[in-house]
Amino acid sequence: MHAFLNRPPGGASTAAGAPATSGASVNGTSRPPHKGPTPPWVEKYRPKTVDDVVEQTEVIQVLRECLSSGDLPHLLFYGPPGTGKTSSILAAAHQLFGSISKDRVLELNASDERGIQVIRDKVKTFSQLTASSSRPDGKPCPPFKLVILDEADSMTKDAQSALRRVMEKETRSTRFCLVCNYVSRIIPPLTSRCSKFRFKPLSKNMLTDRLKFICDKENLEYDLDALESTVTCSGGDLRRAITCLQSCARLGGTVTKDSVIEVTGLVPISMIDDYLKLTDYSELEKFVDRFTLDAYSAAQLLEQLVEVVVNSSSLTSKQKGMICEKLAICEFRLIEGASEKMQLMDLGCTIILAHQM
Repeated sequence: MHAFLNRPPGGASTAAGAPATSGASVNGTSRPPHKGPTPPWVEKYRPKTVDDVVEQTEVIQVLRECLSSGDLPHLLFYGPPGTGKTSSILAAAHQLFGSISKDRVLELNASDERGIQVIRDKVKTFSQLTASSSRPDGKPCPPFKLVILDEADSMTKDAQSALRRVMEKETRSTRFCLVCNYVSRIIPPLTSRCSKFRFKPLSKNMLTDRLKFICDKENLEYDLDALESTVTCSGGDLRRAITCLQSCARLGGTVTKDSVIEVTGLVPISMIDDYLKLTDYSELEKFVDRFTLDAYSAAQLLEQLVEVVVNSSSLTSKQKGMICEKLAICEFRLIEGASEKMQLMDLGCTIILAHQM
C-alpha cells in the first residue's frame, strides 16, 4: 500500500520518504523555484549604518563619536515623521552590538504599549539584566543594553514618570533612546536626562537624489516632473516619498506625473486656481459639487492652497491674511471631524469676500 502511494503517475516508483524538491518535475515539466514576496522599498533601502543616513549631519557626527568611543548617552530624537529618527538609532545599535543586537536591544512602539505596566514589566525587567563586555565570538562590545521607545510622546504621564525612575536606577547597565514627533509632550524629568537632537525635514534636493538612487537600483524609468511632484507631496518625509514611488512603479513601467497624482491624490493646480478665482456663490456651489464628485480630499486641497496663496502675486497682503486665517480655522475643523463640504463652502465664501475688498 505504501509503495502504491509513493508511486508517481508515470509508473516509476520513488523511494519512500524522499523529500520533495522545489525544482521537482511533474510529467516532464520542471516547476520554477518559489520566490518570496518583494520587501517594501522603505525597508529595503533603510540605512544599514549611520553613514547612510542623509541630511542629519549634527546627529550623525555625535553618533560617530559615540560609536568610536563605545559609549552612548541617553538620547531623545524628535522631529517630523520620515526623517530618519528610528533608522539612525537602529543603525547605530547594529554597529555597536553586531550579531548580538537582537539580545542587547529592546524596541517598543509606545503608541501600542504606552501604559505604566509595560514600563514595570518589560522595560524594568530588561534593564535589570547585566551585559558582558564581549561578544560570543570574543570581539569587544559595550557593557550595556539599549532600550528604544518609538513614539514616546504617546506614553501616558504615569508611564513617563515610571520610566524616569528606571532610567535613574539602571543607567550603568542600560541606555535609553526616546523617539517622538513632539518633544513638548515629554515630561521635563525625562528630557533633562537625555541628549536632545532635532531631526529636520529633508531638503527637496536630498529627497530627489535619494529617489533617483532608488530608481537606478530598481531599473525604473522616471520623469523629473514626476519626482518633483513626489517630493512636493511628501513634505520632507522620505518614507512617504519612497512609498509613493513604489506605488507608482506598480501602476506601470514609467513613473509619470499623472501616476503620482493618481496615487497621492494631489489636487490639480488648475482646480486650485479655479477655487481662488471664485467671485460668485453659485459658482462656488458648482465647484464644490464637482470637487466632491471627483473624490478629492479637502484636507489635501487646504494643504496645497497654503503655498499657492502665500506665493500668489495677484493677491494683496490683506487678502492673503484673510484667506490664510480662514484656512487655519477650516483645517482645525476638519481635524475635529467637521463636514468637508461645509468647510469648502465656508472658505470659498471668504475667498469671494477677499476679492471684493
